[in-house]
Amino acid sequence: MPVLILFYHVPAQTAVATSLAATLPVCIVGSLSHYRNGNIHIQLGLILAIAGIFGAAAGAGISILVTSGQLKVGFGIYSLLIAFLILLNTRREGIARSKGLEPIPPAGVARLGKGSLYGFVAGIVTGTFGTSGAAPVMAGLFSMQIPLKVVAGTSLMIITVTTVSALGAHFLVGTIDLTLVYFLTSGAILGSAAGPGMLAKIKTESAELPVRKWYAFGLAAFGLLMIISN
Repeated sequence: MPVLILFYHVPAQTAVATSLAATLPVCIVGSLSHYRNGNIHIQLGLILAIAGIFGAAAGAGISILVTSGQLKVGFGIYSLLIAFLILLNTRREGIARSKGLEPIPPAGVARLGKGSLYGFVAGIVTGTFGTSGAAPVMAGLFSMQIPLKVVAGTSLMIITVTTVSALGAHFLVGTIDLTLVYFLTSGAILGSAAGPGMLAKIKTESAELPVRKWYAFGLAAFGLLMIISN
């Protein structure tokens, strides 16, 4: 959605529904590729995905009640908050590792509660802003000390489910630009199919913390642009 609004000046409500339609084929192809490479944590993925279905329905309802400007500012604020959480968790984990300590991931009820919360938020984000909802999903998985490759695969699985749910709701209330959908998906599908194979050949362990930081910085930059451009 940010690219459509910032660079192509597409109305926010149209950008939401169009982004969802363009994202779905990419998510499906990417999820299948990651599954073949063993990069999906099925149990965690189901927890977040089920919660995300309810969030997506709520988000689709929210999107039709607010103005285009409010959507842009809301997305900007959300992006900044998620970026802050990722940087905070990354800093804490970096300090722990420097002291020779390994963070203990949540288990049992704590994992269920944390996963459901992040999944629900991801669903709301997907339904409201038409984005993949990847940021809260990845923030949640990172906070559970899931390896980077598994975060990439599992987040795509979750995003596929929430996108299907949100898109179903937006078909009833949204406006989709099919021309934009075609151009957005044609190149992205090729990248989503090739990406998991490339990732499988890379040793990501030493790069996980820097990757998280750069992801957070990029997210924060998009958030600021959305707020400033309003």
